[in-house]
Amino acid sequence: MELREILSRCDHTLLKQECTWEQIREICDDGLKFGCASVCIPPSFVKRANEYLGERLKVCTVIGFPNGYSTTAVKVFETENAIRHGADEIDMVINIGWVKAQRWDRLLEEIKAIKQSCSGRILKVIVETCLLTEEEKIRMCEIVTESGADYIKTSTGFSTAGATREDVKLFKAHVGPNVKIKAAGGITSLQDAEDFIALGADRLGTSRIVKLAKGQQGEGY
Repeated sequence: MELREILSRCDHTLLKQECTWEQIREICDDGLKFGCASVCIPPSFVKRANEYLGERLKVCTVIGFPNGYSTTAVKVFETENAIRHGADEIDMVINIGWVKAQRWDRLLEEIKAIKQSCSGRILKVIVETCLLTEEEKIRMCEIVTESGADYIKTSTGFSTAGATREDVKLFKAHVGPNVKIKAAGGITSLQDAEDFIALGADRLGTSRIVKLAKGQQGEGY
């Protein structure tokens, strides 16, 4: 697979707690240069990034991140605030405790509420696969499909593990035809990226693919 095609599926990501505007601006520049799908950044930088990028590159941000246990009202406010500031895509974290308690109705209601608050923008639902059983992952595939969200996403990158090939394969087998897959967390090589795409991931949440591309600049990228 061509590197450019892989990069076009990347949400170039910087979500570290200590990140600065100078670092966010750098990933915006890199995202533009290498043709990424979006930059995925903390909510506090969305307004400035949107002003900096204009229409040149989509801005994605995270809601209820990374633990997912904010109230639905707080997540809805976060979503609306992010969109007012120029976010094009929203990646929300589900309430993992509700999964463990099998509060499926509450999970569905929350995702639907946030999807409505997105006002037509893309919503990706982070289910934090490393904390779920296989049965719970399958149930979340069904709920995300029913909710009308656009993507199911494996991981925050802040828990015990990131995306696995097995989880992307499982998602592909159980989500509806209108739900795409985002693999995130621990994507460290071009082989990882190619494997996840081949298994059905439409987006990749990573910063390392761009770093690899920068390393190949001298090789004629």
